[in-house]
Amino acid sequence: MLITAAAGVSSVALVLLGLYLYLSPQLPSVEMLQDVQFQVPLRVYTYDEKLLGEFGEAKRTPVKYEEIPPLLVKALISAEDDRFFEHPGVDYHGLLRAVFVFATTGEKQQGGSTITMQVARNFFLSREKPITRKLNEILLSFKIERELTKEQILELYLNKIYFGNRAYGVASAALTYYAKKLDELTLGEIAMIVGLPKAPSAYNPLVNAVRAKKRRNYVLGRMRSLG
Repeated sequence: MLITAAAGVSSVALVLLGLYLYLSPQLPSVEMLQDVQFQVPLRVYTYDEKLLGEFGEAKRTPVKYEEIPPLLVKALISAEDDRFFEHPGVDYHGLLRAVFVFATTGEKQQGGSTITMQVARNFFLSREKPITRKLNEILLSFKIERELTKEQILELYLNKIYFGNRAYGVASAALTYYAKKLDELTLGEIAMIVGLPKAPSAYNPLVNAVRAKKRRNYVLGRMRSLG
């Protein structure tokens, strides 16, 4: 059984490597990710630097990786991609599991998409056919991991992703839901926030507190099980 599983993982890895080497020249450049200029709302301040108001549909306050609490990073990878610091952009275990479940049941299963793949999707990909988009996600993920550090990838993800209530980026989410800066959040608040991107409307604590609490508890449970 173990030999069969190992062979399956190796086969998938070889196929993906071959596709990457063949299609890589056709992929978009990821150089722009080195210096992303995030869209932020227009902010109006008084002479003594008190905020009067924000204007714009999206609320966002970009932060550097060093400003993100380590506990928030641990909560995020526990909930979204627990092998993030180990895989090369694609988690073969999760991808194989998702492919197997889809092939045998026709159901889509969470676990095939890594944080790096989500960065590729959010910055580069349009609404293509699912198979084409997934293939491009995978190939772009290899390219992103080759040119950026894991910390840079996490910074991009946490500044780009939507958290509901017009809040884009984790710093804006902290202000929107708790009126706090990132370093002021409790563990429970961190777990609530990192649980939002999966379904910002469904897990919004301002709209459905019961469902949001279940999602928060799931994140805390994942953190505990992963140590």
